[in-house]
Amino acid sequence: MPEKPALEGLEAKWDQRWQQEQTYRFDRETATRGTVFSIDTPPPTASGSLHIGHVFSYTHMDLIARFERMRGKSVFYPMGWDDNGLPTERRVQNYYGVRCDPSLPYDPDFVPPLEGGDNSSSKAADQLPLSRRNFIELCERLTAEDEKQFEDVWRTMGLSVDWTQSYRTIGDEAQTAAQRAFLRNLARGEAYQADAPTLWDVTFRTAVAQAELEDKEQPAAYHRLAFHGPDGDVHIETTRPELLPACVALVAHPDDERYQHLFGTTVTTPLFGVEVPVLAHHLAQKDKGSGIAMICTFGDVTDVVWWRELDLPNRTIIGRDGRIIADAPDVIVGEDAKAAYAELAGKTVFSAKARVVELLTASGELIGEPKRIVHSVKFFEKGDKPLEIVSTRQWYIRNGARDEALRAKLLERGREINFAPDFMRVRYENWVNGLTGDWLISRQRFFGVPIPVWYELDADGEKGAVIVPSESALPVDPASAPAPGYDETQRGVPGGFVGEVDIMDTWATSSLTPQIAGGWERDPELFDLVFPYSLRSQGQDIIRTWLFSTILRAELENGSLPWKNAGISGFIVDPDRKKMSKSKGNVVTPAAMLDEHGSDAVRYWAASSRLGTDAAFDPQNPKQIKIGRRLAIKVLNAAKFVYSFPVPEALVASGGADEAVAASLITNPLDIDVLAELAIVVEAATNCLEDFDHARALEVTERFFWTFCDDYLELVKERAYGSATAPEQASAVATLRTGVDVLLRLLAPFIPFATEEVWSWTHDDSVHRASWPTAPTQAHPTGLLGAVGQALIGIRRAKTDAKASQRTEVTSATITGPVLLQQAVDDLAAVGRIASLTFAISEEIAVTDVLLAEQPA
Repeated sequence: MPEKPALEGLEAKWDQRWQQEQTYRFDRETATRGTVFSIDTPPPTASGSLHIGHVFSYTHMDLIARFERMRGKSVFYPMGWDDNGLPTERRVQNYYGVRCDPSLPYDPDFVPPLEGGDNSSSKAADQLPLSRRNFIELCERLTAEDEKQFEDVWRTMGLSVDWTQSYRTIGDEAQTAAQRAFLRNLARGEAYQADAPTLWDVTFRTAVAQAELEDKEQPAAYHRLAFHGPDGDVHIETTRPELLPACVALVAHPDDERYQHLFGTTVTTPLFGVEVPVLAHHLAQKDKGSGIAMICTFGDVTDVVWWRELDLPNRTIIGRDGRIIADAPDVIVGEDAKAAYAELAGKTVFSAKARVVELLTASGELIGEPKRIVHSVKFFEKGDKPLEIVSTRQWYIRNGARDEALRAKLLERGREINFAPDFMRVRYENWVNGLTGDWLISRQRFFGVPIPVWYELDADGEKGAVIVPSESALPVDPASAPAPGYDETQRGVPGGFVGEVDIMDTWATSSLTPQIAGGWERDPELFDLVFPYSLRSQGQDIIRTWLFSTILRAELENGSLPWKNAGISGFIVDPDRKKMSKSKGNVVTPAAMLDEHGSDAVRYWAASSRLGTDAAFDPQNPKQIKIGRRLAIKVLNAAKFVYSFPVPEALVASGGADEAVAASLITNPLDIDVLAELAIVVEAATNCLEDFDHARALEVTERFFWTFCDDYLELVKERAYGSATAPEQASAVATLRTGVDVLLRLLAPFIPFATEEVWSWTHDDSVHRASWPTAPTQAHPTGLLGAVGQALIGIRRAKTDAKASQRTEVTSATITGPVLLQQAVDDLAAVGRIASLTFAISEEIAVTDVLLAEQPA
C-alpha cells in the first residue's frame, strides 16, 4: 500500500499487468454456450483519430463486459478495425498527397510526395497519381499506424478487450467472409446487378446507398417557367431549371381541379420545344408551387418514383463528373434547341443553371423573378456537394424494400431483440418501413473488399455471363487475378474475360462483424459458442446502417438474430446542444482528456449518462469528469484509511479476507444496519446492470459510497482505532473491510484502475476477475444509519454555528430522536468529541444544549 495513493500512473501500471496476466482473455477451453457472454464490438473507422463519442459509447459497452465477467461469464470481447472504404482513401490522399489512377502500372519503388500528419491536406490538382496497387499499399500502411494509436487510447481507457481476438475489415479473413456471403447471396438470388437511376457523388465518383444519405439545408430559388399547351401556357416552378433538357413529363395530383383538362394532353418545353405528356400522380403536391411539376431524369428521388411508376423515358443529361454531357437527348431536334443545349454541354450544374436562366429570360419564358428559398438537399454523408442521380449498372442485395415477406421478417426480428432503451426500436422499424430500394453495395472506389466476380466477353468483346470463384479460392481480387479457367493473357480480349473493378460498400463487410469475429466457417466450434451474440453496443446514428444491415445478413445467411440485446448510446453534444462531429469542427479528442483528468474520471463521465440519452460536454468546464476524479481519489484514500485500522486477530488468522469470519465478528447494531443498507445497494445495482441501466447502477452505488465514507466511517473511526472493547473494535473493522470489499467490486466496472489498485493491497487476484458481490448480510435495514446521519449533521451544524472547529471538544450535549438512535450514542459521542451525551426519545432528530469545552475567541 503506497504512502500517498495517487491516480497518476495507474493506467500504464495496470494495463501492463492485465496484459501479462491475460486478465481479459477469453478462455474457450472452459467456455460453454451457457456461460459465454459475447459482444459484437463496433469496429471504429481507422482514418485519423478517435473522438469523444467513441469514448462515450465504448465505455457503455465495457461496463457490461466487466459486469458479466465478474458474474462468472466467459466474456468474448473482440476488437475490430474498420479500415477500408472512403474515409481511409480520403485520409491517404491528403496525408500522402496522392490520388489513385488505375491505368498506371505498379511502381515497387514509389515514394509518396508527402508524409503529412493528421492535419495535413492537399489539393486534388496537386496530388500525384499512382497505381491502384501502390495506393492500396499506402492505405494499408497508414491504417496500421492509426490502429496502433487507437489501441493505445483504448488501453489507456481501460477497455477490457481480449486483444488476441482482433480483426481488420480489410484483412484476409474479413475479405473471405464478405466475399463468401456475397457469393451465397448471389446463388440464392438475393444479390443481383441492374441498370438503374443511382444516387451519385460527383466528387468521389461513386454510387451512394440510401443509408449513407444526409439531408442538409441549402439556399435555392424557385424559377417559374412557361410550358406551352394547346390552350395557353402552363406555369411550373422548379429549383432546377438546368434539367429542362431532361424533362419527360408534367405531373399534377389527380384531384387537382386546375389541371383536369390537361391530363392526357401534351405540352412543349420552353427553350427546347420537346413535346411531353401531362400526367396524374398522387405524389404531386397541390399546395407546392403552382401545383404542377416537371419530371426530369433525374432531379430527385421523387422523379425516380414517377419515372418508374409512370413508365417514362430516360433522358439523363448529367454525367458522372457532375457536368452536362455533350450529346443532347434525341428529342431535341430544332436548330435553336440544339444551339441552346450546346451552350450547356460540359458545364457544371451550377454554371448550366445560370446559363439556362439567362436563355429563359431572353426568350421570355422565365416568369417573374426567382423566389429565394432554403430547402433540404440530399448529400453523401461524407461529401460536400449535393448528390446527383445518374443511370449506372450496380450490384444490389435484397433488403425487403420490394419483398414484403422479407420486410415482415426483418420487422419481426426487430421485435425479438431487446433494445436498450426500448424506444430505439422505433427507429429501426421506421427505417425498415421507409426503405425505397434494395441495398446498393457496389462502390467505384479502390480500397475495399473486391466484388468477387468476372464477366465473360463474347466475340465482340461485350460483357456476358458472370463468372464466380469457388469459396476455397477466397479471397480474390478480380482486377488482378484471372477468372477461373482463364489466364491473364485473356483479360480484356474478345472471347476472354474482364474482372469486376468495383468494391463492396464498407457496410457490406461491417454487417458481418458477428461472423468475422466469431470465426464463421473458419472455426465452427468458436462460432457455435458465441453466435448469436449476447450484445451489440453502438450509436443511435448507425441503426439504419450497421444495426439493420447486420440483422439482414444474419437473417439471409444464418436464419437467426445476430444478437439478443442492442444497447444504443446517445450523442455527445456541445454546450449549444449541437451534435459533435468532425464536419462541424466541434469534436473533442480524448487523449488530452485522459491525460489531464485520468481514465477513471472520463469513464465516470461516460457512465453517468443513460443509454439513448444525449450528453452535453463542455471541454472548458467538464464538471462531471471532475466529480469522477474526486470519486476515484476518494476510493484510494478512504480504503487506505480503512486498512490503517488494527486488524482483529480472528481476521488475521483467516488471511484477512474470509467473509464468514468477518460476518461472525459484526455484532454492533449500527454495523449490521450499514451492511443491510449495502445489501439493498448490491441488489439495486445488479438489477440495473442486468437491464443495461449503468447510470442508475452507478448512481445508487456512488450515493451509498459517500454515505459510507462521510457518515459511517467518521462515526466508527474512534471505535475502529481500538478505543472501544475488542468485540466492538472487531465489529467496526470487519464492517469497514467488508464494505470496502463490496464497494470496490460494485465500482470496478466504472473506475477500473482505482479499484484494481486498492484491491491489490489486500488480494492476490484481480478485482475484475473477482466474483460480483452478493448481499453481505441477510438482515433488513432498520433505518439506524439514516438516523445517525441526521444526528451527525446536527452535531456538525452546532459546531459550525458556533464558529468552532469540528475537532473542538464538547462538554455536554443532548440528542433527541427515535429509540433506535440510542443504539449509536457511543459512536455519536466519540465522533462529536462529546464528554457527556444525553439522549431523549422524540419523533424529531435534533442536537441541542451543546456546551463547548472551549468557546472560540
